[in-house]
Amino acid sequence: MQEHNPPTGDSKKKKKIIFGTILLVGLGIAVAVYIGNMHKESTDNAQLDAMIVPVRATVQGFIADVRFVDNQRVKKGDTLVIIDPVDFDAKMKQAEAAYAGAQAQLSMARSGAGSADANATASEQNKNAANENIEVLLARLHRAERDYSRINNMLREDAATRQQFDVAYAEMQSAKAQYQGALQQAAASASQMKGAQSAARGQQAQIALAEAQLKQREAELTLARNQYNNTYVVAPFDGIISKKSIERGQYVSAGSPVCSAVDIEHLYVNANFKETQLHDMRPGQMVSIKVDAFPKEKLEGTVESMGGATGAKFSLLPPDNATGNFVKITQRVPVRIQLKKIPANLQSVLFPGLSVDVTVHTK
Repeated sequence: MQEHNPPTGDSKKKKKIIFGTILLVGLGIAVAVYIGNMHKESTDNAQLDAMIVPVRATVQGFIADVRFVDNQRVKKGDTLVIIDPVDFDAKMKQAEAAYAGAQAQLSMARSGAGSADANATASEQNKNAANENIEVLLARLHRAERDYSRINNMLREDAATRQQFDVAYAEMQSAKAQYQGALQQAAASASQMKGAQSAARGQQAQIALAEAQLKQREAELTLARNQYNNTYVVAPFDGIISKKSIERGQYVSAGSPVCSAVDIEHLYVNANFKETQLHDMRPGQMVSIKVDAFPKEKLEGTVESMGGATGAKFSLLPPDNATGNFVKITQRVPVRIQLKKIPANLQSVLFPGLSVDVTVHTK
């Protein structure tokens, strides 16, 4: 039989040294990990996110053409769908004709107003001239009356002839007739001036009416043009078009969904941190990001903002702790993280909804 020698003192001492060394190394690693994580907050309750907009038809009609396929990359303004534009084109041309007619009506109203103003001015000048003529004829009448009175007195004293008296009398009667005619002409001029001024005011009202009609026709034309332009459904931004829900020949009404546009050019991370992790977290802090689908790739970002409430408060049925069945649960707060430059090899393979792990460097 083989004999087993008991361990010597040196052997026990070596084991103690090895065990102590391992213990010190483990303790050092634990301390290093603890110190390294003192200023970090991590969570795996996070995912990539982006703006997803439903693209809808804004006019009704039959689909004339579909110019995209599911999951196609598009640029902002690319035509996705064409709704039969024939009826809308006719309405637009009709509105253009009505607008042109309203412009002509306004031009005619302004021309008529110019003529009416000119007539009113001429009538006022005629009235003023008639009034001045009255003053002249009144002075003539007064002179003729004085001459008649003087000749009449002279005739009684045989200082004037009968012929002189007849001439003076005829002159006075002529002056009276001309004066009465001037009064009638002045009255007619005043009446004519009032009529011309009333016509001028009527033309100004016609201008206001024509301007209002022009604005109405302009609004109708704008609406018709917008409706015609809306027969071309375009991409709202650069991204990917998904969830195609129409086909050529299909009838759509205003508001019908056509597809969904995903803005993959502006991806961000939506991370849900526990409320106990927010003490030192602030906007602007650096963030390390790892995408589950690409574990070897590392992304960087910064804390952009924190949610205005916990995730539970945004739920369909938010909790009410006043019911009497209160159980304290650690809440989570959504934190939006802005991505820095995405590597070229990942730009075409990162999509909203991918799971990520994030670590916020709080100091």
